[in-house]
Amino acid sequence: MPEVHVRPLLAVAVVLAACTQAPPATPIGENPGSPPSAQPPADRSPTPANTRGVVIAETVAGGLVNPWAIEFLPDGRALVTERPGRLRVLSSTGQLSAPVTGVPAVFAQGQGGLLDVAVDPQFSQNQLVYLSFAESGEGGAGTAVVRARFTGTALVDVQVIFRQTPKLNGGGHYGSRLVFDRHGFLYVTLGDRMNWRDRAQDLSMGQGKIMRITSTGSAPSDNPFVAVANAQAIWSYGHRNVQSAALHPETGQLWTVEHGARGGDELNRPERGKNYGWPVITYGVDYSGARIGEGTTKAGLEQPVYYWDPVIAPSGMAFYTASAIPGWRGSVLIGSLSPGALVRLELTNGRVTRETRYLGELGERIRDVTVGPDGFVYLVTDSGNGRVLRVMPAAG
Repeated sequence: MPEVHVRPLLAVAVVLAACTQAPPATPIGENPGSPPSAQPPADRSPTPANTRGVVIAETVAGGLVNPWAIEFLPDGRALVTERPGRLRVLSSTGQLSAPVTGVPAVFAQGQGGLLDVAVDPQFSQNQLVYLSFAESGEGGAGTAVVRARFTGTALVDVQVIFRQTPKLNGGGHYGSRLVFDRHGFLYVTLGDRMNWRDRAQDLSMGQGKIMRITSTGSAPSDNPFVAVANAQAIWSYGHRNVQSAALHPETGQLWTVEHGARGGDELNRPERGKNYGWPVITYGVDYSGARIGEGTTKAGLEQPVYYWDPVIAPSGMAFYTASAIPGWRGSVLIGSLSPGALVRLELTNGRVTRETRYLGELGERIRDVTVGPDGFVYLVTDSGNGRVLRVMPAAG
């Protein structure tokens, strides 16, 4: 769902439904030559209450303007983006640098601006970083990705390696997370641009897709649609607005969470060439209460692993592989913009077996989540006086 103006909407418009969960999803056997059957409905979040006393959050740095992403460098420093168009360096002792020079001009309107940052897997050798941002141009704006060499205070050799096409009017649903896979390919998540949702089903257009590109922007030869005009970079489609993405530490598979409308946030494992349904199927309704699409399931369209209704307005995601927070190893951590929390999912065999929420008492919009070199969890809060928070076990 669009993450701006979510809080008042939920307060007046979202009615909590029963918190029962659907039966476990199991593979469906198909008769040879028969049309595909619709998959069983996905499991629904039970909307757990906020849990206190397990972890605390301390401020590492403040005074940021709508920080959007945080990514650690190999030496323990971190890069932090601010949506108006600034990239900052956070030292290992909590000092913020002056804005890094060389950042491209961004379309900082609505949900647009400077978005995600990713560090090249070979950063220690090449010093390359990647930024996603809303870029203006003919027809409006769209998500773009640049690659640049980071000197410590500046970006040099800046090159746009990807552009979402076509550019469109409107300020919503740019995505965008950047995730490298184990082969060095880069996943780029793209929103449907809000008012153009039907284009999520159109392979000739870049809205509502997850792209998979090389570090220079070309399409890998094993992408599913390399023979389809304008679709060579597409990995999966039928997405609404993916603002959470991370690679599973054991399987190497991409996992994502995307915004639904009024209800219907989705946890997915986007697979090669598959269609995730938006806006044909969804577990949400429009903000007016009107139905969207054809229902919640349809043959040939993928079901999410798990969904939220009411929503969490997801942004940022990490798998916890450290040991500094007892009992969290192997969990999925997701930021919530509304109601505002750190959401933890426990997985067994690719299924969500438990959901717990923390830090709701802060009243903060959690925009991004990552795990630091010290094993603690780091968050950025989306506000005009945004902070970097360090999440640690509560004392005692």
